[in-house]
Amino acid sequence: MRVVALISGGKDSCYNMMQCVAAGHQIVALANLRPAESTGQTDELDSYMYQTVGHHAIELYADALDLPLYRCVIKGTTVNSGRVYTACQEDEVEDLYHLLKLVKDKEGVEAVSVGAILSDYQRVRVEDVCRRLSLQPLAYLWRRKQEILLKEMISSNIQAIIIKVAAFGLDPDKHLGKTLDQMEPYLLELSEKYGVHVCGEGGEYETFTLDCPLFKKKIVVDSAKVVVHSADAFAPVAYLRFLKLHLENKVEYSDMFKVSSCSCDITCNDGDILPSSEVEEPQKIIPIIWKSLKHNSLDFTKTFESSGKSRNGYQWFSGITAHFLPSEGKTTQEATREAFSSLQANMTSLGLKLKDIILVHLYAKNMKDFNVINSVYVTEFDLCPPARVCVETLLPDGVLFCIDCLAHSNDIATDGMLSDEKLVLHVQSISHWAPASIGPYSQSIKVGDVLYCAGQIALVPCTMQLVSGGIWTEGVVALRHVERVLQAMSQKTVLHHVITASCYVTDSKHVPVAHSIWQKKLKECKKIEDSETYNDVATECGMLTVVVVSHLPKDAAIEWHVIAVVDDPLQRKHFATKMLSEGFQIDCEFVESSSASCASISLRNFQKTAMQVLCLLELSSRRMSLMLEYYKQDCKKTLKNTWAGRPQL
Repeated sequence: MRVVALISGGKDSCYNMMQCVAAGHQIVALANLRPAESTGQTDELDSYMYQTVGHHAIELYADALDLPLYRCVIKGTTVNSGRVYTACQEDEVEDLYHLLKLVKDKEGVEAVSVGAILSDYQRVRVEDVCRRLSLQPLAYLWRRKQEILLKEMISSNIQAIIIKVAAFGLDPDKHLGKTLDQMEPYLLELSEKYGVHVCGEGGEYETFTLDCPLFKKKIVVDSAKVVVHSADAFAPVAYLRFLKLHLENKVEYSDMFKVSSCSCDITCNDGDILPSSEVEEPQKIIPIIWKSLKHNSLDFTKTFESSGKSRNGYQWFSGITAHFLPSEGKTTQEATREAFSSLQANMTSLGLKLKDIILVHLYAKNMKDFNVINSVYVTEFDLCPPARVCVETLLPDGVLFCIDCLAHSNDIATDGMLSDEKLVLHVQSISHWAPASIGPYSQSIKVGDVLYCAGQIALVPCTMQLVSGGIWTEGVVALRHVERVLQAMSQKTVLHHVITASCYVTDSKHVPVAHSIWQKKLKECKKIEDSETYNDVATECGMLTVVVVSHLPKDAAIEWHVIAVVDDPLQRKHFATKMLSEGFQIDCEFVESSSASCASISLRNFQKTAMQVLCLLELSSRRMSLMLEYYKQDCKKTLKNTWAGRPQL
């Protein structure tokens, strides 16, 4: 793609440009925002969005790269500082919008290079601007481990110097003007002692790049002076003001260069390889405990249904159906719009809005309709769409898709307090971290201590193409994406915090493989000093249900979907029971989070049909006996409506 690079002069924006070129993109222009001369703050502007120290040297930076530079003055201020950004005319983000619009009109760019590493604040705002301009953000440094990233930058011959310090342990007299190579050991020491971000993501320091493999000429600093911004005794803030610089021809320049190998880490190491005996004889490891229902066994009488609204604001909806028969002259788009109109009308009647939905299960009759359905779906939700799971499954003729969803209303009061705020992770940038949102969904939504994640398939994050290597590789890579999303939402959250997990596969032979991957990753995700502590890791983690479906998005072979709780897995309550009712035997397992905010129930009947139910608890586990009695009485009806092992939500 033709790319414009957002540059501050620092190491991050420079290295991200190198990553873009290594990925096959073409940098065709540079863009920079600078302070207005009339403000009097011509060096350091108090901005959450932009690095302005060293901006006087940006013109030379562009000359060194031999690329056109587009600059605008920062006129706005920080007006909208929330987690979600919506356009506000006086906000400094709108200056970026006007700048990138100018570049797009002049240069025909398709993507934007962004050097963000850890700042959700910056990422969300750049992504909002890119969305409005139909540009693809490229943020290859996003959530990279900073120790590794800094070492990569140095080994990739980025010659950058420290031009600002603002942290305990960084001395203006000692450290300003030092190169990254000179500073690396000390930065690692500060990180170990005081938690300093090695790449300066906490604002500890800023840099200016004098040379890198992309430069056709290098920048030389002839003279500079130290400006003290704040003479704090423990963490003084100071920066370099360049007084004189010039360009020099490089002794050797080549437009061919190497960067470190792709950091997506999409291959399986030796420890990940499934033993050959497990591949050849999977039935000896994990018995298949369910069977799929046939199309002709379906009794499809789905109509809109909703659960009662819980005291803490949750409500389930099901039976939202898009009816479609080509012979009736209706298009796929029209059928999709009608279904969402029905959903919206029903939710409105209950005092809810589409923005209250936090999780969607979309069951399509044919995955070939996925793109068309998506084109309508995206228009129905705002900037924070719900997490989503999408699979192809058995549906009767005349049904395009069916939706189940979970909503949470923020205006529900609990014990006189407003219910928990909804936190959203909706990453649209292409990176090496995890797949960008390929549809109108968020990677995860957190309400209280519960994380509702979207389904994950094994896309290579930097290419958004399905990984090669078969079911085992796909399963490991997709589950790794799940882990990274969990950690991004809550730093110490791992697979042990999962309360319920569903795995969708496209072949019954893959069921034991999915179970093997799940168990293996659970054992690896946390090194346990006392082996007796987690004597049954699956119990504390919650149950896994594996479902066979006909197709998955992108023709993936496996998709993982989890709901996790930020609690203490060792303190969870667990029990298993069997019930007999009119010849029915129901095997039931139950896991309740230690916070008692939610629980997972796994049910299997004598026909070995499995389903899993997420319960959002209001009171205590004593209510579970009443719930089990309900399932006992209604089991026949429930199992009859379970399509192809689909979890009945």
